[in-house]
Amino acid sequence: MISVIMLTYNREALVSRAVESILAQTYRNFEFIIVDNGSTDRSGQIADDYAVKDSRIRVIHRERGNIGSGRNTGLDAAQGEYISFIDDDDWAEPDFLEFLLDLIQENAADVAICGAEDKAFDEKKMMNAEEALIELMWRKKYNMAFPTKLFRQDLIEHLRFPEDGTYDDIALMYKLLAGAKRVAYHGLPKYTFFRHSGNNSAWTTDHSLLTAETLEEYLSAYRTRTEWLCRKFPDKAQTWRYFEWSFMISMVEKISRLGIPSCERQMAAMKQELRTHREEFLASPETLEFETLWMEGYIDGSYS
Repeated sequence: MISVIMLTYNREALVSRAVESILAQTYRNFEFIIVDNGSTDRSGQIADDYAVKDSRIRVIHRERGNIGSGRNTGLDAAQGEYISFIDDDDWAEPDFLEFLLDLIQENAADVAICGAEDKAFDEKKMMNAEEALIELMWRKKYNMAFPTKLFRQDLIEHLRFPEDGTYDDIALMYKLLAGAKRVAYHGLPKYTFFRHSGNNSAWTTDHSLLTAETLEEYLSAYRTRTEWLCRKFPDKAQTWRYFEWSFMISMVEKISRLGIPSCERQMAAMKQELRTHREEFLASPETLEFETLWMEGYIDGSYS
């Protein structure tokens, strides 16, 4: 019924915890696909040892590639009606899969989303695609990460993660939600993201780790997302543009406040974009008060 996909790379100290959390699930009818993404430590061997003990586990060893290509390997092998992801440094609560599957089945939904330890709300919502996308972009209740979500396999049947770059979630999640008719959310925490300096997205909680390369990739992904969503849902074009500009002004503020070096070119491009669309951004009903202040301070120059 469910294919659980986990990519692992050099996490020998952590991967057992992730695997054990899936093997301890109250819902038992799943296959567990572990993709060893060219590990040079014992991560792949640890996965093999678990596969000997539990026939639901399939281990695929591959040469080192980016996260997206590794996840695509898992998707190509998946046979379940539903797909879920777990990261090799995180863990799931014992009723994680049961909770999400019940959400989908009870609500005739295409996607189910639960809360995480850092985003927990005892709140239920049933959303269409546009509503789910807007909630996603606010990042208050759930985020771009694929863990915490269960979705019908046919939603991603013709989609794949990008096989270049580093941040694959932001390039695919919006397309997946855009194809859903019904998205069920219940924010009880059934998953834990383990935050540490080795996280691929560590910069999002420690902004001093931001680099020009990371920012460039995010800006490119957000621009692609805006253009795609404007074509898909043109009546919400102003909203999709707002979220791109909101990201830009937040990056301008962080780079300025923290004195992050090496992002001068991206900083200049973001400021020019915000100046060009200043009135449209400030007139957006979504624009927050502090964003108006940041526009006046960092773009109009009142802080200088």
